[in-house]
Amino acid sequence: MENNSADQFFTRDQRSASGSSAEAHLRTSRSRMPSSFGYLTVAIIIAIGLFFGLWWMLVSGGDEAPWLPAGLAASVVLLVALSAREVVMRRAWTRYLLENGIPERPKRTSSRTRTHKKGFSASYHSAALRAIQKQSEAADTSGQPELHFDAAQLCHDYLTSTEEGLRNGSYSTEKVIAVRSGQERVRGLRRHHLLTWARNQSQALTREAQNRVRTSDKIETANKALDCIDQALTAFPGETELKESRIAIEEFIVSVKVAHWVELAERSAFKGHYRRAIDRYRDALYYLSHEAVKPEMRTAGTAKIEQEIETLKAKQRSRQRDHELRENE
Repeated sequence: MENNSADQFFTRDQRSASGSSAEAHLRTSRSRMPSSFGYLTVAIIIAIGLFFGLWWMLVSGGDEAPWLPAGLAASVVLLVALSAREVVMRRAWTRYLLENGIPERPKRTSSRTRTHKKGFSASYHSAALRAIQKQSEAADTSGQPELHFDAAQLCHDYLTSTEEGLRNGSYSTEKVIAVRSGQERVRGLRRHHLLTWARNQSQALTREAQNRVRTSDKIETANKALDCIDQALTAFPGETELKESRIAIEEFIVSVKVAHWVELAERSAFKGHYRRAIDRYRDALYYLSHEAVKPEMRTAGTAKIEQEIETLKAKQRSRQRDHELRENE
């Protein structure tokens, strides 16, 4: 049975029955094709613009050798662009295929059209799977969390496109079996790469948070790690490892907040400001009692802080008695 669309694996465009509309659609699709030459041209233009921009700023500032830092900055931009070219173009081509598919040829006879449709669909399906597999292998060998995220995103785009095609009835009966098989493989790859990205990225951000000096920076960086975990949990809410990682990061944030208020309380107590120190210890207790922490952590921290509060209250009463005695004398 003949399908109504020659693009079975991507978003379907409105087609006209006339040959002129088909040619216009072909020209539009080709104009959007990713181009390595265009990518490099844009990178060179940006580098040149950066060079002259920095050069002009340095000349205006009285720099004696403005070309040196300007040239260094432009070279860095080019090096980064060249190193990222393969990943960017691979993803661009995969997205192009997912969104546009293979251009439709003008109709000749119904039998030839059916042959072209099946050939285009089969070749595109294989090309999309190869592109995803290549991105997956690159992510596994590089160890960079960003590449794992890119691979997971490509898998998501593939699954979205194929599900839309299945709902619309764009595939023949034989093709449905191949698409379902491809979806099963891609789902496994997506899960692998998304979980790997969430684990590696959250661990890196947590280590970075531990090395931060300011409390606000620690909390901000740890919250970024939480965002990574939450993105993965949205796709895989039943993953125990993700839930445990989230709890560990939340406990780290609580410990940072508690340590901050405890430190402020100790400073106030050292200066003899007992009332202020007690208030700050109570702020620390607030975070221990209202945030998500393990019971043993809450119990131990609460007992220690309450002991410090009682000690400060005793010192405060002793100071008040001494003050009253001096007044009576």
